[in-house]
Amino acid sequence: MRELLFPVRHGGEVGLQTQLRRHLVAAILDGRLSPDHPLPSGRRLAHALGVSRNTVVLAYQALADEGFLHSRERVGYFVNAEMLGGAAPGARAPDAAADNWNAPDWRRRLRIRPSEQSRIQKPRNWRRYPYPFIYGQADPELFPVAAWRMCSRQALGVQAIHRWTEDSFDEDDPLLVEEVRTRVLPRRGIRAAPQEILITMGAQNALYLIAQLLAGPKTTIGVEDPGYVDARNIFALTGARIEAIPVDEHGMVVDDRLERCDCVYVTPSHQSPTTATMPMARRVDLLERAGRRGVCVIEDDYEAEANFVGSPTSALKSMDRDQSVIYVGSFSKSLAPGLRVGYLVAAAGLIQEARLLRRLILRHPPSNNQRTVALFVSGGYYDSLIHRLQRVYCERWEAMGEALSRHLPESATTPSFGGTSYWLRGPEGLDAEALARAALDAGVVIEPGTVHFHAKDPPRNYFRLGFSSIPAEKIGPGIQKLAQVIERMG
Repeated sequence: MRELLFPVRHGGEVGLQTQLRRHLVAAILDGRLSPDHPLPSGRRLAHALGVSRNTVVLAYQALADEGFLHSRERVGYFVNAEMLGGAAPGARAPDAAADNWNAPDWRRRLRIRPSEQSRIQKPRNWRRYPYPFIYGQADPELFPVAAWRMCSRQALGVQAIHRWTEDSFDEDDPLLVEEVRTRVLPRRGIRAAPQEILITMGAQNALYLIAQLLAGPKTTIGVEDPGYVDARNIFALTGARIEAIPVDEHGMVVDDRLERCDCVYVTPSHQSPTTATMPMARRVDLLERAGRRGVCVIEDDYEAEANFVGSPTSALKSMDRDQSVIYVGSFSKSLAPGLRVGYLVAAAGLIQEARLLRRLILRHPPSNNQRTVALFVSGGYYDSLIHRLQRVYCERWEAMGEALSRHLPESATTPSFGGTSYWLRGPEGLDAEALARAALDAGVVIEPGTVHFHAKDPPRNYFRLGFSSIPAEKIGPGIQKLAQVIERMG
């Protein structure tokens, strides 16, 4: 009986019967319940756990239907011993104090060490803080749950299941490819054929594929400085030389440094992290210089849907005349980062190689997720969500602009594009890493900006404030608290 005395939560996200089932299955598979002894009666277990007898009886019956239990008349339910068969005997846990003199020296054997790279750190429990100015996270209150559930149910239809239960090898969901081609890309002025589109596990996966195909010890990759640290890290892992190209109020500076590059990574529509938007004249200059020198342009068009200030600017890819631009897009910022659905658009030959490389890594993104996103887009829910996000983000953008003007007037530049964040330069001598720790104690989550710079001794007084996951009414009080922390540190 004591093996089944586990806590149950009334009124939680998971129902009592589901909680009971999970604990029973765990006890069975862990070998804590003997097949030789009956389980407690429904009435006895219900009394011990503080649930209804019917809850226990239904859980027992469901497990009997699934083969975990079998009943004996007038005796009760027993564990089905056949469910315990086929498992290998457990290995003895290694002795931590033992002298593992013959264990491999893994650090010596490692060819690359991602752990030594600088990377963005975010508190895992950021939702618990009252003022989460965290970047890149979605507000669940804005997510169209009913529409997504409807599309998920459609993706679980018989015909759809027949498709995604098969191994698609390296193929993508044709409906999602078509929706990206006809509904998503045209919003950015891009026309592409189906064979020029690859579905990826978010933008990160797309950038990794590009790096593996195009970068190496004999290549030079131009990156924005400051810029997206994960992109820089991905290219650096290939052994490529990193050419840091400075960023000004108009995005990446286009000059002779570009001519030293084989590829250049750029975020022209909404520079990461400064939020600058590259004007048309500089875009034309970038493409002309790249074309003359044979430089491949990797365009990361993140947050393209979050433009709620002024007229939308077409993507670089829409201006591409010689197939030298590789376009990376994602649903992470508009739908949810946890879905991990993105897309890569490039010349058909490059997409074919990327497809075969992706096959060696993960085959393809989960087909059921692809179909759900495809139905979400085709049903018009995606366009409706974008419209709603732009309206809400604009409200928060204005609230943050007003709060920064009031409490930190010399630190921020208003993003001309919109987006979901502000890039701030704090007072000289401010350590943004120390500020982040002190702000966290005051309930404010911020992102230090040091990691975004390429130099070994970068400026330390920059930081980023996101507003995608904090309600507008909390922005003002949160900025005020942050300003008070900065004042105390000064």
